[in-house]
Amino acid sequence: MKIGEVAKRVGVDVHVLRHWHDMGVVVPDRAESGHRIYTEEHIRRLRIVQSCQSVGMSLAEIRLVLHRDEEGRAEIIDLRLRWIRLQRAQLEDAEKFLEHVIGCTHDFLTRCSDCTKYASKDWSANHQAGRADSLMTNNS
Repeated sequence: MKIGEVAKRVGVDVHVLRHWHDMGVVVPDRAESGHRIYTEEHIRRLRIVQSCQSVGMSLAEIRLVLHRDEEGRAEIIDLRLRWIRLQRAQLEDAEKFLEHVIGCTHDFLTRCSDCTKYASKDWSANHQAGRADSLMTNNS
């Protein structure tokens, strides 16, 4: 399958497929003419790349995750799982906060101990935990 057809099928622009190729994430076969040729296996890999991107992985992380025997693979996955769990906890806290705010009887949220408790959390640690991509590139 040629690159234009694959781009339509996967839902990305042709330049994205070229970039992923240049980054070594999904490297298609080459026809004698030099054109990129994608197989069904390449299509499956491209879909995995999209899935990995949807959970916040960088191309460098994805390149390692695609191959089971790559060094650092388990650490990348572990970092991403920790980030997802942290995000889930953050969202649960945010939901509780907003549910409380709906029924809060204080004139100003700043006068409510429950509201100010939520607002005084240190969100910078949560932001840093989500930077698995920068942690991995700094360790390279």
